[in-house]
Amino acid sequence: MLGIDTNVLVRYLVQDDTIQAEKASRVIENECTSINPGFINNIVLCELVWVLSRAYGYKRRDICSVLKSLLTCPEIMIENSNATWSAFYDYEKGPADFADYLISHTNKLNGADPTVTFDTACKGMSHFKLIK
Repeated sequence: MLGIDTNVLVRYLVQDDTIQAEKASRVIENECTSINPGFINNIVLCELVWVLSRAYGYKRRDICSVLKSLLTCPEIMIENSNATWSAFYDYEKGPADFADYLISHTNKLNGADPTVTFDTACKGMSHFKLIK
């Protein structure tokens, strides 16, 4: 299995650097198969969302489309897919960042629920306890 770093994934998705995009595309399209998928860990997903939002100005609905494509792609394996899917659904509808949702769902799967936070965007959401 081949691990995929954020910068390779961004080059593949955004195609903004011709040389790197071509190399990333060649690796992802030729070396990631349903039998031997590329692996994307949760840190890469969080970085990806941050980069697409902050550096490229992607809107939440566009980021959700990218995430859903990755989550349903048979040539890609996502770390903690159950927690990631739950985070995806919350991110689609909620006000917090994708990373916040992924943190809370990963914590919950590991027996840590709720997740305490100072982040007011998480106020009133399940799996979070706002520290006052």
